[in-house]
Parts: sequence; C-alpha cells; structure tokens
Amino acid sequence: MILGPLQVFTGNANRALAEAVCRRLEIAVGDATVGRFPDGEIEVKINEDVRGRDVFVVQPTCPPVNDSLLELLILVDTLRRASAARVTAVIPYFGYARKDRKDEGRVPITAKLVANLIARSGVDRVVALDLHAPQIQGFFDIPVDHLYASRVFMEHWKQQGMRDIDDGCVVAPDVGGIKQARAYAKLLGINLAIVDKRRVSSDQAVAVHVIGDVDGKRCILVDDMISTAGTITEAARALRANGAREVHVCATHAVFCGPAKERLARAPIDSVVVTDTIPAPEDGPSGVTVLTSGNLLGDAILRIHQGRSVSKLFPV
Repeated sequence: MILGPLQVFTGNANRALAEAVCRRLEIAVGDATVGRFPDGEIEVKINEDVRGRDVFVVQPTCPPVNDSLLELLILVDTLRRASAARVTAVIPYFGYARKDRKDEGRVPITAKLVANLIARSGVDRVVALDLHAPQIQGFFDIPVDHLYASRVFMEHWKQQGMRDIDDGCVVAPDVGGIKQARAYAKLLGINLAIVDKRRVSSDQAVAVHVIGDVDGKRCILVDDMISTAGTITEAARALRANGAREVHVCATHAVFCGPAKERLARAPIDSVVVTDTIPAPEDGPSGVTVLTSGNLLGDAILRIHQGRSVSKLFPV
C-alpha cells in the first residue's frame, strides 16, 4: 500500500510529548480540536485534510484514564471517517494494564478489553513503551511495536558514572521485574540483585529478603512505573538495611498517585529518574529528573512510516 505524507495528532493527555515527537520528526502537530460538549461528552474535529495520509495518534491513556482512552478512540474513529490511509496509535503509557489475567475468581481481564476497544476503533497498528506486562502485546490482533525505555535511560546512567563499575548494582524491586532489571544490568555491565516482596494490599507491599550482594553498592532500582510508590520505597528501605551505599530509582511511567509523594519524600532514596510518558503533576514529588521519550517515539514513527525495522531501536 502506498501511503501519503506523515501526520501526527494528539488529544489532551500529553500534548507536550506529542510536540517533542514532532520536533524529532521536524513536522508540526496536526491541527485538531479535542474539547467537550456542555454535558461533558468529548467533541473532536480534525481541522486539516488527512485523506490518504499515514497518521499517528500520540495519546497515553494516563490519568484521567477514561477521558484519555475515549479521546484516543474518538480521534481514531474521526480519522478513519476522514479517509486516512493508515492510523497508528502511539500509546506511551498503556492504562488498565494491571489486570492482564484472572488471578482470582470473578475479576475481568481489563487489558484485553481495552486492547479490543482500540483495535475495533479502527487502529491499524500500536506502538507502546514498557508495557506493564509484555504479554499484553498478544492481546491485540493487530501489529504491536513494543519499545523499551532503557534506550532513554542509558545515557543518563552513563553520565552518572554507573557503567562498568565494581560497586554498581541494578535491582529488581520484585520477582516480576527480574527480566527488565537483568537487561539494564547487562547494558551497564554491573551486577544484579532482587528484592523479594510480599504484597499485603493493592497499594502496599512489604520487602522480605534481598537476593544478591548490595553491601556498599550504588544501587539502581528499576521498575516500569511508580504508582503509589509502595513497592519502590519498601525496596529502597530493604537495600539500605542490607548496606547499600546509594539508592537511585529509575521508572518509565511516573503515575504518582495516592500517597506516592509522601512515601518518596520519606524514603531513603538518593534520586528518582522517570520519562515524560505521563505529564508531571503540579503537586507531584520534588527533585524528580524527567527524561524525554520523544526522540525514541519519533524514531519509531519514522521507521514505521518508511517501512523500516523498528527492532533496530531495541537495546543491544
């Protein structure tokens, strides 16, 4: 299929990120009105011609999650009805990802439901960044390009002198994060450790053991998101209790909800580094370093538009 020129549109979820993507691509953000009717319903109008174009919609489904998701679905439907040749949903943060399986009776698999909604809205392809559970790719019956934020974080940690050092250690805050932490440890050429945690409620976890040597080490706790910060702060305390000299936190998605601000302020953490997949809340934690994912997403969009391999952007 021969596609027309590249265009990028966005809703209200994270316009700053869409602008960063477009700066990378050296184009302007598409002209669209995404507002509200007096009763609160979402109103969308595309204000420029998209017939035959290769269109990308940059829209994380971040808080307010339901509004962001509906804006994405309605934007896609609008673009389809305006005769866009192909519509790709660029979803840097995929909400509703926590419920990816039935881990008890009478609960939904919400991640699959949302994947169905996105596909049925008319999306041809999805681009995501550090999904909460990698198997969510399989919930879509359309192509999914799953990118990794390690490419964004590596330069930062190299500048902090965390590569190929004897006293460095990447730490998985729970067993589920081992694969991601191992990838970071390999890229940085430093050791790996694991915090064994026990979850006592949906927003509280207790660290039980630290597997690996962290005594006197400069530790990087790696996670895909910081939500209420329960897991990450308990892991930081466990590392300090086991002799860690420094504890740094590295997370792709800065959800920062509930007691996250207070927990991070009280935790024995030296620094917190996140990406801009989610806009920083005005009342969020102070002293957080935000790295842009706009260049990575822009490079992926260009490769998809040109029919080139996206796997070239994966960490090596």
